[in-house]
Amino acid sequence: MAVVKTVRLNVPAAADDIASLEIGSIVYLDGVLYTGREGVYRRVIEEGEKIPLDLPKLSNVNFHCSPAAAIEPDGTYNVGGVTATASFRFAKWMRQWFELSNAKIIIGKGGMSAQDYRDLFVPAGAVYLTTVGYGTGALLGRGIKRVIDVFWVKELGNAQAMWVFEVENFGPFLVDSDLEGNSLFEQQGKLINAQLESLYAGLQAPALSRFGETDDRKDELI
Repeated sequence: MAVVKTVRLNVPAAADDIASLEIGSIVYLDGVLYTGREGVYRRVIEEGEKIPLDLPKLSNVNFHCSPAAAIEPDGTYNVGGVTATASFRFAKWMRQWFELSNAKIIIGKGGMSAQDYRDLFVPAGAVYLTTVGYGTGALLGRGIKRVIDVFWVKELGNAQAMWVFEVENFGPFLVDSDLEGNSLFEQQGKLINAQLESLYAGLQAPALSRFGETDDRKDELI
């Protein structure tokens, strides 16, 4: 049985540490990271708003997520959890975001396409980490030590604002892409698909089916 490698990285992550990440490894983070998704990308890339932080110096980790945050009586924020969101929706902004932010690690849910990794991540020297399973928002929230700052809450709302977190033992995350553009999900998908036919071999067709239902993987479903 293969042993899953576990890594703990300081953020901003050093180039050598990022280069050592292998797909399938588990990662925990210590340091400072920020959130940024479509609201931030539109504001900065499409509307020309200046990024309110010196991100290359502060952090090179961008988390695609929605924080569950409440304002305390003293004006500070209490973050109970952070729910990752699907990153594939943001591919059209990533090339420019890499250039503007110098981000080297993107965190989100479900990964991006292998083509996006090759075309967008590899030239930027970036990798992708995905959350592990569903319902991990509260678990990840335990790793947030404090909110350093938050920007554009009034304009974008809690979910879309840019949050800056200090984190400790923040994770677990799974390495989906490495600096070579290899994708764990793509590789495992091919292995699984190669075995699907054998699972159905010898089985009779279902006696009843719904209109349009098919188990032929060559059929196009609309």
